[in-house]
Amino acid sequence: MSGSVILVTGGAGYIGSHAVRALQQAGYAPVVLDNLVYGHRRIAEEVLRVPLVVGQVGDRALLDQLLSGQHPATNGAPIQAVLHFAAYAYVGESVADPAKYYRNNVGDSLTLLEALKAEGERRGTTPLPLVFSSTCATYGIPDEDQIPIAETCPQRPINPYGRSKWMVEQMIGDFGSAYGLPSVIFRYFNAAGADPAGDLGEDHTPETHLIPLVFAAITGHTSQLQIFGDDYSTPDGTCIRDYIHVTDLANAHVLGLQKLLVAGGQHVFNLGTGTGYSVQQLIDTAKAVTGRSLLAHVSPRRAGDPPVLVASAGKARRELGWQPNYPELFTILEHAWAWHQHEHLC
Repeated sequence: MSGSVILVTGGAGYIGSHAVRALQQAGYAPVVLDNLVYGHRRIAEEVLRVPLVVGQVGDRALLDQLLSGQHPATNGAPIQAVLHFAAYAYVGESVADPAKYYRNNVGDSLTLLEALKAEGERRGTTPLPLVFSSTCATYGIPDEDQIPIAETCPQRPINPYGRSKWMVEQMIGDFGSAYGLPSVIFRYFNAAGADPAGDLGEDHTPETHLIPLVFAAITGHTSQLQIFGDDYSTPDGTCIRDYIHVTDLANAHVLGLQKLLVAGGQHVFNLGTGTGYSVQQLIDTAKAVTGRSLLAHVSPRRAGDPPVLVASAGKARRELGWQPNYPELFTILEHAWAWHQHEHLC
């Protein structure tokens, strides 16, 4: 339903902002709800130029206003579906302060589910469709014979962040069984890169993701890069991860949304490329992309870091017709580097 108004929670953040652009390109009218704890007002208002509502997903009165079309940001048009990205996502912080994560990630998501149900009842339908941003962290540390990881792999999260996402997945499933909530759950592997246009990219505070940290070391913004462990049972001893271009990730959300708007149902998909790259391979590729070197220091392993996390992503390709346009690590890093340079020149 081109032209439909879609609510994007967390739409001023890294992945959410790319999803907003993908929605715009597909002809939808996104409205962003973001508390701006980690999101960026400038991205929503100046780069994407979409209505931005600053608020909390757990604000039920605000949600009811938005979903029904009574909030000024919707221009009188009721919301047709929700893409839910709003969450805290720092593993270490979740261990130190689990209450923050369960309150925000789980509690606020329950409020959203209840609002979707209530708005559906008001319209005489099932709850409004939901596309949920989940994570491969719900799998925990898979056994070696479970890699590449399929959607049927047992979910054994090992930290409060992963458990909070797993809990929301369970709630979504229960709302589907009891109330008919149409849903797509996407379990991301390592989101990476930047929009090829160069005006959207990865900007976290604090920054914990590998690619921005590599560029910070390359440009001298940090003195050196920490490599956590080089004694894993991998070809070069460093961890292997499945890096998926954030634009490909965003496009999958549009396909998931379209599936829900046409056919409903409850669906779960991994999002990855099916190809893994080691930390050392990523560093070497970043050097090739930038033509620069960096200092790296090997630190002890971090607790809970699996040696290999690679997706089995065939289900999304078969059922959604999704195909990554930028599967190569070199391209992912090229786009991320272009954005990094753009931001530091602005």
